[in-house]
Amino acid sequence: MPQNGFYFDPMYFVFILPAFLLTLYAQGRVRSAFNKWSQVTNSHNATGVDVARVLLPREQLNDVRVEIAQEQLTDHYDPSSNILRLSEPIAQQPSVAAMSVAAHEIGHAEQDRDGYLWMKIRSGIVPLVSIGSSLGYMLFIAGLLGQINSLAWLGVILVSAGAVFALVTLPVELDASNRAMRMLQENGFLSSEEERGAARDMLNAAALTYVAGAAQAISTVLYYVFLLMGRSRRRSDY
Repeated sequence: MPQNGFYFDPMYFVFILPAFLLTLYAQGRVRSAFNKWSQVTNSHNATGVDVARVLLPREQLNDVRVEIAQEQLTDHYDPSSNILRLSEPIAQQPSVAAMSVAAHEIGHAEQDRDGYLWMKIRSGIVPLVSIGSSLGYMLFIAGLLGQINSLAWLGVILVSAGAVFALVTLPVELDASNRAMRMLQENGFLSSEEERGAARDMLNAAALTYVAGAAQAISTVLYYVFLLMGRSRRRSDY
């Protein structure tokens, strides 16, 4: 690598390409699962809103309100306002996908109610991630171009907050899916082994996107560390 600039580095692809391919696969997988199971009506003919109306009071979540969002696949639980936001396809269609996604988001509401540790940690590091995602990259590039290793390493540390966030997100999302399956099972929404398998397939496909996101964040940090360690070794050889 030149001392004062960048050039095409084949090692970039060694670090980034596997995670990038996993991300493409995960995105395709979740689209495929959603397209498939959004066309299959669940056995109770229950929309996402119907599922929420049953599960929220039974899980002692009476203070959680349900809102319908216009954008597709923007479903989420907002712990700051106790609002469960469901996109129109999830809220209004009686599909296996709608049932599964609604239950997953209610799983997040349940985590918030229980004070789930990993959810608290994720919420606590959001400010650091916000800083790291913008300032960290700028400091890394500035340090690399200016040959200021301490500045570049500071940038790596800040960027690493995003990787930590992605890792912490994994147990949060996996636990929410496990809670969703339990709630659907206990409340009679899954009436057959085939329907249980369909709900699990939908939830697993969604979880894979978070695995891919974590892999991509970690591989980026590792590549930056590789660049800086390589520069340090070259300097020690002079």
